[in-house]
Amino acid sequence: MAGAIAMAAGVAALAACSHPADPWQLANVTGHLPDLDFSLTDDSGRPVTAANFSGQTALVYFGYTHCPDVCPETLARLMQVIAKLGPDARNLRILFISVDPDRDTPAVLHTYVGAFDPQHILGLTGSDSQIESLAKRYRVAYQMEKRNPDGSYDVTHSSAIYVFDAQGHARLLATDNDAPDVIAHDVRRVIDNAG
Repeated sequence: MAGAIAMAAGVAALAACSHPADPWQLANVTGHLPDLDFSLTDDSGRPVTAANFSGQTALVYFGYTHCPDVCPETLARLMQVIAKLGPDARNLRILFISVDPDRDTPAVLHTYVGAFDPQHILGLTGSDSQIESLAKRYRVAYQMEKRNPDGSYDVTHSSAIYVFDAQGHARLLATDNDAPDVIAHDVRRVIDNAG
């Protein structure tokens, strides 16, 4: 748990990297996080890499389908962002990366993201080692909690939303405290500067 707290503190520190004259409302992480890079399985069972999303702005969120509150709330908030972006959302993808690959099979993810917006959200999963490596790359903290008598369990995880531009560069970090208007404002700027 201490490691998870330290990683969460690292993400929080990144959020403080904005400069006073910075025009962004979200935390500007340009140059502080690596480019989008992964090799996973999408919610249709197909292998995908970051290259599949070249030319698109990507909002990356690490969560899991059995999450009782934060994950569905975050995806609902991102649906508000999509609505506010309107036509500007046509080249935007939300990548929902599971931190619970044992339960989040492609079929489970497909049903889950389909309940929100199958046009813009894609569920991604992989092996435990693939997810661990990717989480470490982006300083995402997560931990499986003790199993309940019925076999169910929760996964404690950080809840930042990572914004990558059309070239796959990490640009912004949104937190639970950022309203849909704020996220939409900055994401629109990232989209507008895609050329």
